[in-house]
Amino acid sequence: MSVFLEELLGDKLVTGGGEEVDVHSLGARGIALLGLYFGCSLSAPCAQLSASLAAFYSRLRGDAAAGPGAGAGAGAAAEPEPRHRLEIVFVSSDQDQRQWQDFVRDMPWLALPYKEKHRKLKLWNKYRVSNIPSLIFLDATTGKVVCRNGLLVIRDDPEGLEFPWGPKPFREVIAGPLLRNNGQSLESSSLEGSHVGVYFSAHWCPPCRSLTRVLVESYRKIKEAGQKFEIIFVSADRSEESFKQYFSEMPWLAVPYTDEARRSRLNRLYGIQGIPTLIVLDPQGEVITRQGRVEVLNDEDCREFPWHPKPVLELSDSNAVQLNEGPCLVLFVDSEDDGESEAAKQLIQPIAEKIIAKYKAKEEEAPLLFFVAGEDDMTDSLRDYTNLPEAAPLLTILDMSARANVS
Repeated sequence: MSVFLEELLGDKLVTGGGEEVDVHSLGARGIALLGLYFGCSLSAPCAQLSASLAAFYSRLRGDAAAGPGAGAGAGAAAEPEPRHRLEIVFVSSDQDQRQWQDFVRDMPWLALPYKEKHRKLKLWNKYRVSNIPSLIFLDATTGKVVCRNGLLVIRDDPEGLEFPWGPKPFREVIAGPLLRNNGQSLESSSLEGSHVGVYFSAHWCPPCRSLTRVLVESYRKIKEAGQKFEIIFVSADRSEESFKQYFSEMPWLAVPYTDEARRSRLNRLYGIQGIPTLIVLDPQGEVITRQGRVEVLNDEDCREFPWHPKPVLELSDSNAVQLNEGPCLVLFVDSEDDGESEAAKQLIQPIAEKIIAKYKAKEEEAPLLFFVAGEDDMTDSLRDYTNLPEAAPLLTILDMSARANVS
């Protein structure tokens, strides 16, 4: 266990009071679950989370009477209860050390040292963190992600009764009645044998409404082609009235708005950090792609349904948002000739496939996304934003998330 933790976190962590703690001591204490808390002292939502997380942390560890950092580096006299074997590490994007110190001072958990800026950035990229605050739970032995949306865990299970919050099968999480907009109710068992799109959306969100209009046509085309496909709307609307108004435009199914617990469990299962998000599942409930939004917009005729991920993408207006998710290898060819773009994709595809396969074997996401950029306005905008030369062909690795998350 300690080997994984040291590779992930380095040799030393610090308490809120500034004391150093050896990372290998976490392994000696039998930590079962590691929470990575991504945040910043300048963020009001992070300040709010810190308060609620402190109470949650103390309840689970049974040290409500302890002060900040108490017991963080101490060896355990006896084997702790399973749900007490939790540690949290704060991963900051602060640029001012004094502000960072003031923020971590009252934290009862540990933090990456302020000077570890490179390691912090690697963690932001590794776990594709795009919003703060963010709390991700990892199995401390294997390093596998247990839950990507720990904020919902704190809200839904404040006593930690479901510890360690591991992912459950889709079939189990979705179990229960589903609705059509005419009021008809169907059991979730009706989804068996179908590809399923889990659609997280809300009426108040303009990009959601735009995507819904396209998705209605895609849904119709897929069904008319004889494919077994269903979509489940998981609402983030702010009222049942808004939900009903929005759902009236949809020809598919929905989790009842009143079933907040099931909607929350689906958000937790897929670690939803923003909307609209369309997750596409195979008939066994396994994820095919988390980028259903991009696939629908890029494939209006649905010829490539169910949209198995491609190792190399051709940069477009619709998929450019993925550049912000982490490091990306981009081959600029600056040509409108489809033949040149295809040749460029074939050039880097073996590399992409090898890297993707390596990380898939470890049940991890690849650390790079792969793009070919042709000659269009999107490519020009990307060159301008990153101050890249006009040379072509040009092979580069861009880390747009470094600007978004740390600057």
